[in-house]
Amino acid sequence: MLLDFEKPLVELDKRIEQIRQIASETDVDVSEEIRQLEQRSSQLREEIFSSLSPAQRLQLARHPQRPSTLDYIQAISDEWFELHGDRGGFDDPALVGGVGSLGGMSVVMLGHQKGRDTRIMCAVISGWQLLAAIARRCD
Repeated sequence: MLLDFEKPLVELDKRIEQIRQIASETDVDVSEEIRQLEQRSSQLREEIFSSLSPAQRLQLARHPQRPSTLDYIQAISDEWFELHGDRGGFDDPALVGGVGSLGGMSVVMLGHQKGRDTRIMCAVISGWQLLAAIARRCD
């Protein structure tokens, strides 16, 4: 799903990729042109995202492809073991918590896990109880 304000960035990125492909097929050195376009892309990205309206920020926050807590955890942790449920047997899919490893150091990671569709998942008491229990064991 592409948001309206992202279209100029996507078009510029496509153009950069097309130039790269043509350059690789023809063995023409276009590294300077690509560098300039990448610099323009970075500048455009900064301009666009620094001037978003509140409605556009909300669109971005609710974007279905936005990384979730589990995406970040998988990207930064060496190991991850997610803990589920509270003592009553309930599990809250909106909240995640568990133990993991960052650079060889054991850590506890807690976060809100949104759904991949447009529904917004709201935490319930069993999820908060699980996170509180995990946090208490950190000491």
